[in-house]
Amino acid sequence: MNSLTIKEVVLHHVNVALIAPFTTSFGTMEHKDVCLVEVIDESGISGWGETVTSNEPYYNEETTFTTVYMLKEFLIPRLIHQQINHPAEVHDMLQFVRRNNIAKAALETAIWDAFAKKNNQSIAELLGGTKKEIEVGKSIGIQQSPAVLVEKVRQYAAEGFRKIKVKIKPGADIDYIDAVRAEFPDIALMADANSAYTLADVDHLKKLDQYKLLMIEQPLAHDDIIDHATLQKTLETPVCLDESIHSLEDARKAIELGSCQIINIKIGRVGGLYESKRIHDLCAEHNIPVWCGGMLETGVGRAHNIQLTAIHNFTIPGDTAPSSHYWSEDIVTPEITMNNGVIHVPSEIGIGYEVDREKLAKVLVRTEKITTAETPHPIPS
Repeated sequence: MNSLTIKEVVLHHVNVALIAPFTTSFGTMEHKDVCLVEVIDESGISGWGETVTSNEPYYNEETTFTTVYMLKEFLIPRLIHQQINHPAEVHDMLQFVRRNNIAKAALETAIWDAFAKKNNQSIAELLGGTKKEIEVGKSIGIQQSPAVLVEKVRQYAAEGFRKIKVKIKPGADIDYIDAVRAEFPDIALMADANSAYTLADVDHLKKLDQYKLLMIEQPLAHDDIIDHATLQKTLETPVCLDESIHSLEDARKAIELGSCQIINIKIGRVGGLYESKRIHDLCAEHNIPVWCGGMLETGVGRAHNIQLTAIHNFTIPGDTAPSSHYWSEDIVTPEITMNNGVIHVPSEIGIGYEVDREKLAKVLVRTEKITTAETPHPIPS
């Protein structure tokens, strides 16, 4: 394969407004400040990645500001002008920095895109993905009432979504799920708690068993795999881990402890496509199904999710809904669309979509170009 040497990295700072506010147990989001990472190799090929963060450290410790800082001060200087023979190498090249996985993933995914383009392949092909289409689910934020939620579910079920995910929190959980199940007894339904409960809520959470949910996602602490094992033993409902899984090692320990029956893989949370593939493979070995979660990405991050989901053990519909569900106008072309709950996996090289620079300009706040490896911080050997 043709190797890649990064000549320049351009950070595109954008501000994008959501079509409608999105509410979870963390709070409500109405817009996103995003940094798009463009790596340019010596032949002029561009690859794109995205910081899938928000401005607040609510999902994990990272914010858009901190990811940009880590990229500029530590990560990009480590890789610029270095020969990369395969993007799988990038994971180890960035291990000198602890955590900061979303920052790492923004750079690593951009390199996967550029490398795939240079070698005339899609990212899915490089990862071993063979699916031509992927099933799509819809994530619904916490609504004002059960009745409002039911109407949202009605709308998305009619559009053909293959899975409905409902955000819950104490005080907005059992009644909401009950209302949806009463109206839609057969849909693939799951609940996402975003770490809103503790083991003191076990008896309350057991009430969800009657609704035959596909899963309950991350009900307990964001960094826990011990208490989740205790909870899974008491629930009939499968537990899915999200925030707790940052690496292959986390996934291994969770599987060995029996902390979950399903794992949600988010590219940003685990530090990139290489680690995502390794977690996928481990789960496949242990018959643990996986799915690709969403982080309210623009078309760049959404395109990477599509490429990843083409691998065989992504058997549960992910959160990669069409662009039009989040943005009035996305920044990629063609627009990411869905047909009866299915998104076609593009066969074009790289991420399969092109960044539309005219559309990008409409949401652009500023750009920064990095062309040297100079950094004020010493890099450990």
